[in-house]
Amino acid sequence: MSRKACLLGATGLIGQHLLQVLLKDAYYEEVHVLVRKALDYSDPKLVVHSIDFSQPAAYKPAIQGAETVFCAIGTTLKKVKGDREAYRKIDYDIPVAAAVTAAEAGVFGFVLVSSIGADAANNNNFYLKLKGVVEEAVSKQQLPQVHIFRPSLLLGNRSEKRTGERIAQALAPVYSLFLKGSWKKYHPIQADLVARAMLKAAKSSAKGIFIHDYTGIMQFIKDPHQESPIPI
Repeated sequence: MSRKACLLGATGLIGQHLLQVLLKDAYYEEVHVLVRKALDYSDPKLVVHSIDFSQPAAYKPAIQGAETVFCAIGTTLKKVKGDREAYRKIDYDIPVAAAVTAAEAGVFGFVLVSSIGADAANNNNFYLKLKGVVEEAVSKQQLPQVHIFRPSLLLGNRSEKRTGERIAQALAPVYSLFLKGSWKKYHPIQADLVARAMLKAAKSSAKGIFIHDYTGIMQFIKDPHQESPIPI
């Protein structure tokens, strides 16, 4: 039986890189992608599922039989015109529905892109609170292995325009010099490095809940065996 991966968020900054590393790496023989619209891309390993993400049952064909589900899906308040409920339907409902489906299907690993500072108890920041709530919901599923990646500012070229992010990226080389010690976790990171670390994490047979910030991600790039489970 061929080894299968499933990816949500293949059109985002990390997701685009992740799709490429999944297709190029020999570990997975099939890569199933869940999207709203068909991808303008083809590969012998790639299977595209165009679905209605508001229907959890639609996730099952792509997730069934997968060894790992990768979730790099996300949006911005600007994209949903400030509608927090619409934002929640994307950033919470989709990852959690995928995790629930994965657990029911007997998937071994779930790899989630979250954010540095994610905290379900943070009532002062909608974004970070929601990310924390998503982490908690995913971690409660009966999944043998959960990897949560918490990058800070992502470096790379997006297809969409994010003026504030571009300014931050331009200033990154300067302020990164001061991010040491406990502040190092806020260090900007290239999106392709996060994608590569996610793949290495998924290849591990270790069971548990693992959280990776900047330092952990960079350790993964150097040595995929340097991981420590952190219960949520």
